[in-house]
Amino acid sequence: MTALEKYERLECDGLWRADKEAQRRDVVVSFGNATLVIADGAGRPLTHWSLPALERQNPGEIPAIYTPGEDAEETVEIADALMIDAINAIQKALEKSRPKPGKLRLFMSLGTVAAAAALAIFWLPGALSRQTLAVVPAAKRVEIGATLLGYMQETTGAPCNEPRANMAAATLAKRLFGTDTQTRIIVVPYLEQGAVAIPGKLVVIDYRLLQQADDPAAIAGFIVASRASMHENDPLETLLHSAGLGVTFKLLTTGEIPAQVLAQNAQSIVNAPATVADVDAIHTGFVNAQIPLAPYLTLLDQATGNMPDIGPDGLEGQALPAIMTDSAWVSLQNICNI
Repeated sequence: MTALEKYERLECDGLWRADKEAQRRDVVVSFGNATLVIADGAGRPLTHWSLPALERQNPGEIPAIYTPGEDAEETVEIADALMIDAINAIQKALEKSRPKPGKLRLFMSLGTVAAAAALAIFWLPGALSRQTLAVVPAAKRVEIGATLLGYMQETTGAPCNEPRANMAAATLAKRLFGTDTQTRIIVVPYLEQGAVAIPGKLVVIDYRLLQQADDPAAIAGFIVASRASMHENDPLETLLHSAGLGVTFKLLTTGEIPAQVLAQNAQSIVNAPATVADVDAIHTGFVNAQIPLAPYLTLLDQATGNMPDIGPDGLEGQALPAIMTDSAWVSLQNICNI
């Protein structure tokens, strides 16, 4: 401590009394390590007093009378002005370095609030979202997707519906995602992005793409790419992320998402610009679905003027299963015309 080091060699004479009944003794007063050392004439320490606890009984008077604590009976009288100033300076330095309970509580409170805020901002949303996504049942997801689709109809038009074409779409979903898939392919008259995945394992397709496509593999590519564009995220997770923590908490606790939120999200979906999944997601999706890249890229270029550099087809040269029969393909292409 700077103040103590400055006065560590300072000493003076004093009068020490062990208690109220004891006679005063001549002593030598000096500084120890954060203590006031009181020693006899031979230099033998009689006592050590803590400097932070030191109390002056007669401020402004000379000699100064000190006690080792508020209720102590022990006293020492010091007339040396330099020693008195030194004790005062050291006590002030010690006081500044001592933690203030009020400030400490304030800093602890502020720290707690800051930690809680950081938790709420950085950890809680992700944890709450993961918990919600884990417990939302498939039926609720389908309900949410159907409601979104209903709001999307204001822009896309009503989903096209014809029994043979519906059967063809169901067959195509099983071909791409497995026989146990719950994925449903929905065709609407107008969807700017071409294809988009929404909650409830629904993939919505623009009818105009069906009219432009010469090969069912091209449409299959758009369907797989729409799933890949989610970067393996749950479409419901994307909805909750954009809706905010309050909506996530409401879904977790009540099983409901406000209609206004779904309506806004539906418009965000139909108004969003077309995007292409990253290269790795595209390749993984197409390899898993066992469909070629070329027909999809050709139709993508024709529909959007965008030909991304996806690299070589990982299935090139392999014999791939048929996408669908010619009759099923014709039925699907005409789903909105029948």
